[in-house]
Formats: sequence, structure tokens, C-alpha cells
Amino acid sequence: MWVNIVLLIVVTVCVITDLKSRKIYNNLIFPALAIAFGIHIITGGWEGLAHSLLGFTLGLGILIIPYLLGGMGAGDVKLLALVGALKGAGFVFAASVYMALIGAVMALAIVFFKEGIRDRIRFVGYVLLCLRFRMRPHIQGYWTSGAYPYGVAIAGGSVVCLWLKGWGAG
Repeated sequence: MWVNIVLLIVVTVCVITDLKSRKIYNNLIFPALAIAFGIHIITGGWEGLAHSLLGFTLGLGILIIPYLLGGMGAGDVKLLALVGALKGAGFVFAASVYMALIGAVMALAIVFFKEGIRDRIRFVGYVLLCLRFRMRPHIQGYWTSGAYPYGVAIAGGSVVCLWLKGWGAG
């Protein structure tokens, strides 16, 4: 129960800060991470800590490659790792599936409702044409202004997963 409360508080604050300033702050993530490890040590001993560390590692691993490729912020990676530390590997894996679906819907909404849709559709056609003829499209710098708050998708995936699991303690 405490783990769920901490998770809901953290993702709520992260959604607010990510929408407001496109940042997920370390001064929220790191204390919450210490709380996560502490709760698991108190309730499960070394086995609880191992459960938490495994979830942390999987959460980190899921988003580390997009981060290293420049498509994700470090705060997003740390937030998903925290979700894993709080709820474990099984939960963070399931939440990441919902996160990806929510993120895809958000990306499509941004593509279709942000001004300049005609240019984006034309650019997608250009990329598909280049791929069809096995040419390398020139895409560097084209999408850089399209960053969006992925912490919202992480929070959404976590809440959907909590809801589907019945808000249980596991």
C-alpha cells in the first residue's frame, strides 16, 4: 500500500513538472528511490531489496537505449527506473507496454494537431520513398523541436497498470 502511495505521489508531481518545464527533477526521484529501497528492505529484507533492484535495473534498461540515442530525457529514464524500484520487474515491464501505447497516442496527437502537418506528412512520404529505393534520408535536425513530455506516458502507463492490477500491494 505504501509503495502505491509513493508511486502515485511521485508520478503526479512528475507529470506536473514535466508539463510545466519539461523536467523531471532529481530532488524528487532520488529521495523516492531511497524510500523505495527502504520500504522493500523493511518489508522483505534482502529478498525485498533484490526485488526492488531487479525492477530498478529493468526500468533503467527499457529506456536507456532511447536515451543514449538522444530520443529521451534522463529524467524519463530515472522515473521508469524508480517505478521499477517501487513495484518490481513484472510491474515495470507491464507498465512499459502501456507507457509505449500512451506515448504513441501522444506522439500521433502532436503530429496531427501541431501546426505544419502538411510539411510533416510530406516529410514522412520522403522518408518512405527513400526507404523504398534503399536511399538514406536526410533527417538530422528535422524532428528536434518535437520533444514532448514523456513523463506523462510513464505516469499513465504506471497508473493503468496499477488500476488493472486492482491497486493491490504487489
